[in-house]
Amino acid sequence: MAELQAWWLDFQDTFYRCFIEDNRWQYLTRGLENTLRITFFALIIGIVLGVVVAIIRSSYDKNANEMRPGPGKVILSILNIICKIYLTVIRGTPVVVQLLLGVFVIFMYMGDITVACIVFGVNSGAYVAEIFRSGIMSIDNGQFEAGRSLGFNYVQTMRHIILPQAFKNVLPSLANEFIVLIKETSVAGYAGVIDLTKGGEIIRGRTFEAFMPLIAVAIIYLALVMFFTFLIGKLERRLRSSER
Repeated sequence: MAELQAWWLDFQDTFYRCFIEDNRWQYLTRGLENTLRITFFALIIGIVLGVVVAIIRSSYDKNANEMRPGPGKVILSILNIICKIYLTVIRGTPVVVQLLLGVFVIFMYMGDITVACIVFGVNSGAYVAEIFRSGIMSIDNGQFEAGRSLGFNYVQTMRHIILPQAFKNVLPSLANEFIVLIKETSVAGYAGVIDLTKGGEIIRGRTFEAFMPLIAVAIIYLALVMFFTFLIGKLERRLRSSER
């Protein structure tokens, strides 16, 4: 009993020093806010960039052999090469290195959070592009023919017929990429951003207590992932019910 009381007193003292003293809990709330902000804007950038790259890559794969020689085919070939270089470079280098290059070399005069949003968005876009490309390539070519029979051009067919079907097909993979993106932002502290992980590290550095702040960070990340997984599951069920 005495040992239990001593442990409880030590726990209370550690909790007070880690979170209550000097309002250190604010490092976690500020870090969580920055983590969610970076994830949100990076997700938007990643989806927009990924969809554009996926359309270019899939259009080239589907139509390059059938296109007549001319400016259109040359432009599409050049865009496809640029997209392949982008995918190779981004997917072949660590996100931490990309973040450091963004902060200290490419976007050195911009704010750290803004740079983090751009870097994580560009990184995510490479993976989203391959996810969407696989979804577009899985759609039967008869859907393109159906679009032409309705009087749609290629862009209209892609927008109104192909992309909605591809989105439903790739939603689980896209949701997984979103979850990965949330956890990838934990390296934003390398760029001086006080994200959730960095907030825990600041508390650890000032109290010399590692267990409690890092466990708190882990629990918050786990809660975020479970919450967004729940929302994504509801979205998937709603999409499946709308198909019936």
